[in-house]
Amino acid sequence: MGITSTTDGAGITTVTVDYPPVNAIPSQGWFELADAVLAAGKDPATHVVILRAEGRGFNAGVDIKEMQATDGHDALIAANRGCAAAFAAVYDCAVPVVVAVNGFCVGGGVGLVGNADVIVASDDAVFGLPEVDRGALGAATHLARLVPQHMMRTLYYTAQNVTAQQLEHFGSVYKVVPRADLDATAREIAGKIAAKDTRVIRCAKEAINGIDPVDVKESYRFEQGFTFELNLAGIADEHRDEFVATGKPRANH
Repeated sequence: MGITSTTDGAGITTVTVDYPPVNAIPSQGWFELADAVLAAGKDPATHVVILRAEGRGFNAGVDIKEMQATDGHDALIAANRGCAAAFAAVYDCAVPVVVAVNGFCVGGGVGLVGNADVIVASDDAVFGLPEVDRGALGAATHLARLVPQHMMRTLYYTAQNVTAQQLEHFGSVYKVVPRADLDATAREIAGKIAAKDTRVIRCAKEAINGIDPVDVKESYRFEQGFTFELNLAGIADEHRDEFVATGKPRANH
């Protein structure tokens, strides 16, 4: 359980997330994920990274139960900083990051995927931000990299999911395959990248990041500021308490 990393002879480093039952990552886990991805990029033996997950789904965001079981705001701050670190690590990794998304990818999962270089997904994969139902904000920055602007706004305000097939239609998901074929598909595209001259690919990653029209790290931290505001007002705790107690969003008031 946790974050594991392995490198094969083809120059492919696979980073696996495994936090049963739904891969809701605890605060420290986000930092460990960031360290694993950055370390892989710094290793000259790594030409490309695959980020994948075990279990029912790719990612269920932060561990809200951990947050609500902790007095004060330490867990909230750690979760926010951990997410920022992990999202930035995927973006700043010196080599391309291929994500293999199985099942659900919500909350923080969208932050990871939105900052990746290549996305492959299982045919049962769904992506979404339930943030407004949790009394929080964040990762609109990353959802906007997956869908057009007005679709992003609609999904964000309604906390609705978008399917892998829809993202393939938008061109943000490279390929949608049966879950049994997901890892092999990720390795296939990763292998094509790994076969290139890593010196050129590393420059290409840096160059592409350099011409990005949006600073994904600054814009995400701006979003997080409103999450802290909602927490100071006590609003976020109301929503998280309701979710922990019932597993459902808080009723409208």
